[in-house]
Amino acid sequence: MWHPETHTFYMPFRECTVTLQDVAFQLGLPVYGWAVTGCLGEFEKFMEGGRPTWEWFQDLFSELPPPNKRFRVLPADATEDTVRIYAHAYIMMLLSTRLFGDKSANQVHIRWLPFVANLDDMGRYSWGSAALACLYQCMCRVTNRNVTNLAGPLYLLQSWIF
Repeated sequence: MWHPETHTFYMPFRECTVTLQDVAFQLGLPVYGWAVTGCLGEFEKFMEGGRPTWEWFQDLFSELPPPNKRFRVLPADATEDTVRIYAHAYIMMLLSTRLFGDKSANQVHIRWLPFVANLDDMGRYSWGSAALACLYQCMCRVTNRNVTNLAGPLYLLQSWIF
């Protein structure tokens, strides 16, 4: 049984929990570095100047999202810029659907734009800490008996169990 006060499972044999070491080992994510907190603050800084979100998206990806909301298959003769654009899109998709997924499971949240804008800085963030915090938050949310669905980095929980 999950206890939100201590972020631990109480098992008949002992208490146990997912730790930062587990996250680093199982997912290979950095657990030291810049905090991935204040996503909205970073987003607000990113959005300074009052430009519409679609303009920021277009600056980052050099095009607006396709009408079907999916990037096409990367062409075999893709330029370096095209590969960069697809890398940004893929990382945003991983952040929104795998690491910090929500119940939609198929939408990419715009809040990840500031983090993906500079690929060189991606490795400086403590993504493992953020993933663990997200898992704890999801587990605490689901202890409410009115909650029927669970979202978040559940594969982390699954791999930890096994």
